[in-house]
Amino acid sequence: MTDRLNVSSGSPWEPVVGFSRAVRVGDRVVVAGTIATMPDGADPPADAYGQARRCLEIIGKALAEAGGSFADVVRTRMYMTPGVDFDEVARAHGEVFGDVRPAATALYVTAFVDPRYLVEIEAEAVVSRDRS
Repeated sequence: MTDRLNVSSGSPWEPVVGFSRAVRVGDRVVVAGTIATMPDGADPPADAYGQARRCLEIIGKALAEAGGSFADVVRTRMYMTPGVDFDEVARAHGEVFGDVRPAATALYVTAFVDPRYLVEIEAEAVVSRDRS
């Protein structure tokens, strides 16, 4: 049986929904859809760029806890609500992944559970080194 590492970000939804921010099995790390959850329940940034940057910050921390980094990411998915400027989300994504260039998908969705959120990002990584 392969070892499994569940990574929590402290999101209030993790225990309610029953999910982990990230899961590592072997050399694969899958990071769940990540919104711009803020410390202490504060409101997320009002703009798509700010929310995308916050999503990526949370994803980066989860990857690090799972023994990886942005350099290990092989796939991302970006979900946005209607009216969101894709260029702003793409700019944030490009600032992090411009040299990595993972396979990426961007989609518009109808809405998220909480209307304050404009962007959600998922990531998948292949990490060849051992966990620390």
